[in-house]
Amino acid sequence: MNTNEKSAFIALTGRPNVGKSSLLNCMLKQKIAIVSSKPQTTRTRIMGILTEGEYQLVFIDTPGMHKPKTTLGQYMVRSINESVMGVDACVLVVEADKEVGKTELMLIEKFKKSNTPVVLAINKIDTLKDKEQLLELILSYSNLYNFEAVVPVCAIDSKGVDELIDELKKLCSEGGHFFEDDALTDQPEKVLAAEMIREKILRLTDKEIPHGTAVVIERMRTREDSDILDIDATIYCEHSTHKGIIIGKGGSMLKKISTYARQDMEKFFDCKVNLQTWVKVKEDWRNRKALLNNFGFNQKDFDN
Repeated sequence: MNTNEKSAFIALTGRPNVGKSSLLNCMLKQKIAIVSSKPQTTRTRIMGILTEGEYQLVFIDTPGMHKPKTTLGQYMVRSINESVMGVDACVLVVEADKEVGKTELMLIEKFKKSNTPVVLAINKIDTLKDKEQLLELILSYSNLYNFEAVVPVCAIDSKGVDELIDELKKLCSEGGHFFEDDALTDQPEKVLAAEMIREKILRLTDKEIPHGTAVVIERMRTREDSDILDIDATIYCEHSTHKGIIIGKGGSMLKKISTYARQDMEKFFDCKVNLQTWVKVKEDWRNRKALLNNFGFNQKDFDN
């Protein structure tokens, strides 16, 4: 073990849709977390790993803090609580054009209880016309918690991201690296592929349909006689009407979802991908623990 190696587990926290996943992808310079303009895009704790020299930052991208309405929602909130309590540091991601809200106050209370070192990342600074707003926001948050640092960032154009990484490196402790230096994520390839499909559903469909869908990779195998990766995926939705919308007229919507997802997969896996997708109905799956377990959510996380 290199005694100079330092590492830290860092949770990315904040309300839904503040740009946590975009910020994670920006820091890693690689897309591993799906991004959407719709809230509650991230459902599970996605781990991203950044290794630069002696430093290794292990990021945990958590779902946005929200009031749960389903069993799945309860799981998402529980995963946030567990992430905040079990890391070396946190990044509280907020939006530059939003005042301090109930969600931020709730998270700050959790930080106080755990005495967690926290860096405040004020995202979407490109939306501000008056920079005085930024100074006022910094003052408001600084009065609530003793942050290790406050860093204005813009995940879209990477502004301030290097400065954020530098601040997080200061929170690392000695003891070696937990992952290989070339590791990018702890997520299985099947999970990454499923999330790529779900992202396209989120982006291309409206209202409740995206949040009522789950994607399961049934088969993922490279052909023996070529470098083509065959992937079979099933999209589960809650209502037959949703199935019709996801498939679209003459299969047009499903084709669009599959095409965009396949393009992302080929870029990430660096090979040709043959993606086959099907759509099935599972009524009220977000409240059915057995189905949630089958879809990859751990059964124990639903028990009180």
